[in-house]
Amino acid sequence: MKRVAVIGAGGAGKSMFARELGERTALPVIHLDRLYWKPGWVPMPEDEWQAVHAELLEPDHWIIDGNYGSTMEARIAAADTVVFLDLPRLVNLQGALQRQWRHRRGGRPDVAPGLRERMDLNFLWWIFRYPDTRRPGVLARLAKVPPTTQVIRVRSRREARETLDRLAPAGGAG
Repeated sequence: MKRVAVIGAGGAGKSMFARELGERTALPVIHLDRLYWKPGWVPMPEDEWQAVHAELLEPDHWIIDGNYGSTMEARIAAADTVVFLDLPRLVNLQGALQRQWRHRRGGRPDVAPGLRERMDLNFLWWIFRYPDTRRPGVLARLAKVPPTTQVIRVRSRREARETLDRLAPAGGAG
């Protein structure tokens, strides 16, 4: 396991999973939200984003967390392991609300400095609709990966912890 893509709905725990896996394996962790969003939550222009993303995939070792549909296919193709946090919508909503509360006084560690956690009805609606709107496309992409790519579909918080322990036991060499 050298190149790991962590994907899933907002609030699923992608950044926390990636961070923990990185600590256990010593693989560098890249949070796409940290790179994509400019001050004021302004998105990076698409052509610039494609170039930045292509550079991220060049090294031999990484853990990248984030969705970003325009670059997901390339990320999955470059990964040797894909972890899909496929949690129930209410668990994802709860995770997003807990993250909002946890970072209410300061910025998230997985976004650019100066950006404060944002929570609005559009974001919550996106999370709620993810299983109906985005999940089918993700599953279709994952069904097409070559057999050399390990795909791990995680369906609960407990399964996420068990997956971390299986991939990289705490205190182990990874």
